[in-house]
Amino acid sequence: MTSLLWLKAFHVIFMVAWFAGIFYLPRLFVNHAETDNKDLSEHFKGMERRLLYFITPFAVLTIALGLAIIFIYGREWFALAKWLHIKLTLVILLVVYHGYCFKLLKDFREDKNTRSGKFYRIFNEVPVLILFAVIILAYVKPF
Repeated sequence: MTSLLWLKAFHVIFMVAWFAGIFYLPRLFVNHAETDNKDLSEHFKGMERRLLYFITPFAVLTIALGLAIIFIYGREWFALAKWLHIKLTLVILLVVYHGYCFKLLKDFREDKNTRSGKFYRIFNEVPVLILFAVIILAYVKPF
C-alpha cells in the first residue's frame, strides 16, 4: 500500500509539472506570433524549444506511473472503472496536443507560422479544460 501511495504522489507531481509547462508554452506562442522583432523571435524560439523538451519527460513519467497504478489495481478494477476510461481518453487527447506543440515549434523554428495570437490564446485553453475534467474524474469518480 505504501508503494502505491508513492506512485500516486509522484504521478500527481509529474502531472503538475507537465501541466505547468503545457500552460506556459502556448503563452510563448502568443507572444511569438505577435512579434515582428527578429531578435525577439529568435529568443522565443529558444525558450519554446527548451520548455517543450523540458516538460516532455514529465509527460512520459506521468503516463508511466499512471499505467503502473492501473497495473497494481488490476484488470478487474480497470474494467469497472468507467471514469478511468474517460480520463484515459482525455490523457490521449492531451498527448496529441503535446505532440501538436512539436509541430507548432517546428513551424516557428522555420518561420512558417501562419496562426495568429488569438488562435494561440484559444489553443491555450484546451489543456485547462482537460485538467478540470481529469481532476473531477479522478477525485469525484462520477461514473
